[in-house]
Amino acid sequence: MRGENGGNGAARERPAPRGRWPKGLRLSPGRFALRLPRTRRVQRRLVQGVVAACVLALVPATWMRLEAGDRVGTTAEAPAREVAVVFGAGLWKGRPTPYLAHRLDAAAELYRTGKVKVVLVTGDNSRVEYDEPDAMRTYLTGRGVPDERIVSDYAGFDSWDSCVRAKKIFGVDRAVLVSQGFHIHRAVTLCRSAGIDAYGVGVDEPRDATWYYGGARELAASGKAALDALLRPDPRFLGPEERGVSEALAAGTR
Repeated sequence: MRGENGGNGAARERPAPRGRWPKGLRLSPGRFALRLPRTRRVQRRLVQGVVAACVLALVPATWMRLEAGDRVGTTAEAPAREVAVVFGAGLWKGRPTPYLAHRLDAAAELYRTGKVKVVLVTGDNSRVEYDEPDAMRTYLTGRGVPDERIVSDYAGFDSWDSCVRAKKIFGVDRAVLVSQGFHIHRAVTLCRSAGIDAYGVGVDEPRDATWYYGGARELAASGKAALDALLRPDPRFLGPEERGVSEALAAGTR
């Protein structure tokens, strides 16, 4: 027996009704799917938008490299300054990560060779169980830097905060900054914007996954850094002036 729609006992499935769907979408079973534009004009605008976004992302990082200029080099090329500033780079089970350890090794070399007299370690101590500056101090003393020549900044929550606090809280006017190559141009630019005559030592690292991650992160961080250099906001925590650096320098002359 044929059904009323001409099928063998069952109605044939009716075709889906046609309608106007939003441009760029097509109906697929159970969901909408994105359809890329087909016209050359729209494709060209899409490509131009992507290129423009990439250029805008690179502008702050390029500006910082130009701003740092020839103020970046190796430990052997670094000028003699009274203070070295080492930026935190994370802990692993309470000890410096390999990248932070390499920064501290460079600072210890600067001290041994007489390029600097005091090392200011600046990092995060926002939690009781996480203390970058003390871990950095312990590492440096284990590498021959006397404890009385190390000064700790416990509120260096980012590079801008570290630079501003070095200037306003610890009274640092001239310094050698120590960090990895992908970060040192930003550090020099920010510290110069904070009023410090800064020279940067860029620590070499193998081109591993961490290095590439750090380089990609710099693109994102450079935008904020450019705003910090332009607007010069107060750090998250400023606090009273400290005499740690001046006292450490005075102790070295006795």
